[in-house]
Amino acid sequence: MSEAAFLNVSSSVTGRAWRARCRDDRAAMAIAQTHGLPDALSRVLAARGVGLDAVDSYLSPTLRTFLPNPSDFLDMDRAAARLADAVMADEAVAVFGDYDVDGATSSALLIRFFRSLGRDLRLYVPDRQAEGYGPNAPALRRLAGEGVKLVITVDCGTLAFAALEAAAEAGLEVVIADHHQGAPDLPRALACVNPNRMDEAGACRELAAVGVTFLLIIAVNRVLRARGFFDANRPEPDLRLWLDLVALGTVADVVPLTGLNRALVTQGLKVMAQGGNPGLAALSRVASVDGPAGTYHLGFLLGPRVNAGGRVGKSDLGARLLSTDNLEEAAVLAVELDGLNRERQAIEAGVLAAAMAEAEIRLAADPDQAVMVVTGDGWHPGVVGIVASRLKDKFGRPAFALARDGNVVKGSGRSVSGVDMGAAVAAARQAGILKEGGGHAMAAGVTLAADRVEDFARFLASRLGHDVAASRVGAGLEIDGAVAVGGLTEALVDGVSRAGPFGSGNPEPRFALTAARILKADVLKDRHVRCVLGGADGGRMDAIAFRALDGPLGPALLRTQGAPLHLAGHVRAEVWQGRRRLKFHIEDAAPVRDGA
Repeated sequence: MSEAAFLNVSSSVTGRAWRARCRDDRAAMAIAQTHGLPDALSRVLAARGVGLDAVDSYLSPTLRTFLPNPSDFLDMDRAAARLADAVMADEAVAVFGDYDVDGATSSALLIRFFRSLGRDLRLYVPDRQAEGYGPNAPALRRLAGEGVKLVITVDCGTLAFAALEAAAEAGLEVVIADHHQGAPDLPRALACVNPNRMDEAGACRELAAVGVTFLLIIAVNRVLRARGFFDANRPEPDLRLWLDLVALGTVADVVPLTGLNRALVTQGLKVMAQGGNPGLAALSRVASVDGPAGTYHLGFLLGPRVNAGGRVGKSDLGARLLSTDNLEEAAVLAVELDGLNRERQAIEAGVLAAAMAEAEIRLAADPDQAVMVVTGDGWHPGVVGIVASRLKDKFGRPAFALARDGNVVKGSGRSVSGVDMGAAVAAARQAGILKEGGGHAMAAGVTLAADRVEDFARFLASRLGHDVAASRVGAGLEIDGAVAVGGLTEALVDGVSRAGPFGSGNPEPRFALTAARILKADVLKDRHVRCVLGGADGGRMDAIAFRALDGPLGPALLRTQGAPLHLAGHVRAEVWQGRRRLKFHIEDAAPVRDGA
């Protein structure tokens, strides 16, 4: 028997069926009765598979509950001992970071840790266009020539075979702190700390690199403590003070917010609310984050600005911002990154338009293709990852956006839940289709010859076709509850927010506003549609549908002519000029039908 559509919406304005996310009413009722929780929150918990015995730890995730022993990771003790040696001998050490948020936060975390120990840590972040992703031989040889003895690679290095061979020949020792999919062999390094090594036991595979780096500094700190490094004149640092960086990198890298990741982000948001990091505070000001930041602010306001330096500007700006204690420098860097983010948005718009046009042509030729692969000449390599994400969202399948430069193609991919893109890219590299490639389940980067693009697309279709089909079977919009416009109160929002932080793996609750009327609607820049909603119960609420004019949703909202609609989306509490208000973010709409 087929599942009943939520509110009888079997095909919405965007062509999706709505369905209840919680399919076990008895489990929700048991949570409510046993723990004395509101019905809405109980249904959110039950829908996410939270058992009766796990409710307390889920609502209050602590590091004490979820933090593993760092020594459980392969090579961790060796890495920690070598870094402790370097600290005690005051050796010249460098961190080689990736240029995205995960890499910037990992680098900043290590810089702050070393500074707290009275040591300097040299920062090196490769230029995206000139050097590409990850360690490269010329840069490592240059560091060796400048007297660096030890390099820590963060959010990169697991597949840098040639570069790390060159580093070893130059006399450099390398410790890798990474989370990307590994190959059967490891590069030449003193230690490779990576939960996604093929010989790892499988714990904590969903950590971002900044989470791995946090475990690394815990291990180093523990070794230094055992060796008597700390005393009254050199107190032991409180590592928890840097959980704000861990939270930002974890959310921005879109790893699942479950288990340890959820605990790290929960505690990190508390640290961030204290405003102790000058760079984060300055960035929050330029991004108009008014009030305590949540995962939405980290993922959509702060993260893109930190990323902007690596995408279209100077690759080390993000790490410098997050590691500085100078208020004036933080303010200058935050403004620069904000300007680069606007530049990135303009570049992205042009590439996205071209990519969407090619995608439509490809879909017309093959509507059932499992993975979208589009290429273009002159596409800026700094925005192809974002473009791939937009393609994935629009077409509901994994997507790659590839920039062609002569005979070489480079680009990025983004995946959907249940489809391991990193493993597929690793396999394509092993098969000789790719020159370079790596990633994790939800994202990957590749380099290949221009004449192998179609081979790559066919390989992905063969490798991922079954998983993509499974992810699309019965695909619809999952709804956590239905409420009238007037019933969407601060009490309800605050109640369900206890199930946060929300993100990948712990989706933000989605509500259906029943029989809402659009009292006013207009178009904002970037093709957003802004609305004022009214309900039969007399309730009113502001709402917005982002980029809605790029699909059928925007026109539908603008042409309701007063007819009631069921609206699906998220409600968020926003603070503006010190005042808190609710705003509904519309994702979908459906006409009200008889019996709904």
